[in-house]
Amino acid sequence: MFRLSELIKSTLEDIPSRGHSGSIMIWNFTNRCNLFCHHCYSKADPNNMDLLSFDEIRKTIPQLIESGIRFVIFSGGEPLIRSDIYDIAQEMKKHKIMTYLSTNGMYINEKNVEKIITTFNYIGISIDGKEEVHDYFRGQKGSYKKAIKAIKLIQKNGGNAGVRFTLTKETKDDFYSIFELVENLNVNKFYISHLVYSGRGEDNLKIDLTKEERRECVEYIIDKAFDYYNSKKGIDLVTGNMEMDSILLLKRFEKNYPRKVDDLMRRLKLWGGNNSGIRIGNMDWKGDVKPDPFFPKVIGNYLKQPFENIWSNTDDEIVNKLREIPRKISGKCENCKYISICNGGSRSRAYVIHNDLWAEDPSCYLTNEEIKA
Repeated sequence: MFRLSELIKSTLEDIPSRGHSGSIMIWNFTNRCNLFCHHCYSKADPNNMDLLSFDEIRKTIPQLIESGIRFVIFSGGEPLIRSDIYDIAQEMKKHKIMTYLSTNGMYINEKNVEKIITTFNYIGISIDGKEEVHDYFRGQKGSYKKAIKAIKLIQKNGGNAGVRFTLTKETKDDFYSIFELVENLNVNKFYISHLVYSGRGEDNLKIDLTKEERRECVEYIIDKAFDYYNSKKGIDLVTGNMEMDSILLLKRFEKNYPRKVDDLMRRLKLWGGNNSGIRIGNMDWKGDVKPDPFFPKVIGNYLKQPFENIWSNTDDEIVNKLREIPRKISGKCENCKYISICNGGSRSRAYVIHNDLWAEDPSCYLTNEEIKA
């Protein structure tokens, strides 16, 4: 995740960045879902069965702490499908783990909203454009209205809800207007995710943007981040799965705030770019552990061996290569002067397109001229 707004504020005001003291684990507790989203990396389906028991989850939680995991994003499928999801979150809280909920919002109602707010530190709800586009992209008519209602319900009851948006060809026409929605809803956070080729996202490569389209969108996101900062709107912009966005922010500082460039560069290197297998990981409903939710390779199974043994395994070649800083990536990354900032971008996209985990990210929109060392 690239916390764009946070970096702008901390750099311009010369204050410490609000970092996470610990790693983030995205845990898919179920592969059941009431929607059929076009980009779903887990190919979730309403007819799938829950394989994870509460006991198996509960026994694994202390191992997360031992491995430096301090934040867990509850994901799926749709995590609220599980009737024991609140019990799982309470077990996390006993171990001082922050709990974030990633949901489509369709199961949030007057009866459970207070429980959701008191259980989860943050609730991210997916909105992928105007009503017609969102309903088509998410595979169910009426899903947009229910998501908007859920956001307003959380806000009405004093909770913290944010909007999550996936940038694809199918949603691009609504990309600009979605900012108006975010402003009107007055949410605290707006997370824009770039498409990663995994699950149904891999089946739908045709819905990805061109490099030119992507760059145009990122430039606009940066424009809005500065606008929100200057107008003190309090909307936190975050992008995901495209660490090259940080380079465009750096270029903006070179143009408008040259005296702050060195400080921003320092902060970006501390952030470290793509953190798959370093400060972010994924645990799925089958017990498989991966460096991120989209990663094409499994590095272990927490139902068969202790999680801490998997996460700290120094004999795993993939994990060792991921944790090299900067990573040794071929192609345009090999001589890129920004490799220590973005860390090579998505290994999942590289694998799908090049059949090579250590090839350049095919979605990188930076030109060869820009990146010359």
